[in-house]
Amino acid sequence: MKKLITLFLCALCGLSPAAPVKLIFDTDMGNDVDDMMALAMIHNLQKRGACELLAVTITKDHPQAAAFVDAVNTLYGYPDTPIGVVRDGAAKEAGKFNLLADEKNSDGSLRYPHDLKSGADAPEAVELIKRVLAAQPDGSVVIAQVGFFTNLSRLLDSPGGKELIAKKVKFLSIMAGAFQTVQWDTRHLEYNVKLDVPAAQKLAKEWPTPVVWSGYEIGVAAAFPHVVIEEDLNYIPHHPLKEAYYLYNPPPHDRPTWDPTAVLYAVLPERGYFDLSPPGNVTVENDSATLFRAGKGGKGKHRFLVMSAEQTARVREAIVQLSVEPPATKK
Repeated sequence: MKKLITLFLCALCGLSPAAPVKLIFDTDMGNDVDDMMALAMIHNLQKRGACELLAVTITKDHPQAAAFVDAVNTLYGYPDTPIGVVRDGAAKEAGKFNLLADEKNSDGSLRYPHDLKSGADAPEAVELIKRVLAAQPDGSVVIAQVGFFTNLSRLLDSPGGKELIAKKVKFLSIMAGAFQTVQWDTRHLEYNVKLDVPAAQKLAKEWPTPVVWSGYEIGVAAAFPHVVIEEDLNYIPHHPLKEAYYLYNPPPHDRPTWDPTAVLYAVLPERGYFDLSPPGNVTVENDSATLFRAGKGGKGKHRFLVMSAEQTARVREAIVQLSVEPPATKK
């Protein structure tokens, strides 16, 4: 019966019982609530057998970021997911909602139980990524980067790092940049790029596998309805997505789904949620602008996501449903 239910859910959501995508999630958890949405999505996709989260690596250099990630992983039933952290990163300030990792119940117990209390106790991100990649089959790993470029740029610079990427990584899905007009601005400077421009420039130039960019305009178009946050997460007394949303920027506002779009493509690239630009190459300029040029003869390792109106509606609904589904540990 359990197998039949799983197959039914897969059919309902457009998933197949194929081998799960081996995923590394690189995030600046705490700088925006869409990172929390993306992590919830990953765990619910993992529960359905669509992906296997190999590790979470963090580009926000604050100790609460790793603790909050561990709390979310634990809530969703994956407490042993490896977590790696950046050292000497670009963003050191406390996040608006990572403090939830330290919240206590009236009896003094943690509101969100977890055992990693600080990023100081976590391994360094690049070394963790290298260990994880080395243990996987060739060409099998997808990386979703939804924060700064620091960790993956340093991975390129590490001994044997570029060769390991070329051997083990299938493709890289990035939330960064802007490739279409944003509120009449044809040169929008996107936050994830601005925070570490040299790292972004290095990755755009040197990353050896295909790269798919989810630009700023994609997440804005598929904004998350605030009514879902207000009304659909009350199945447990405290939900980290709802509490993080309120702490970051209280409703009513529809939050852009920047990071979830990169995750959705990373795990389900062939489900028709997005179209892709022609192959080409992205250049990161000194002011952090991202310039795409289509390659001659269809050549180039970079593409960016494109959505029709119909696809936008599908993407929004997929992100909503995958974000608000109850954790496996809560019946």
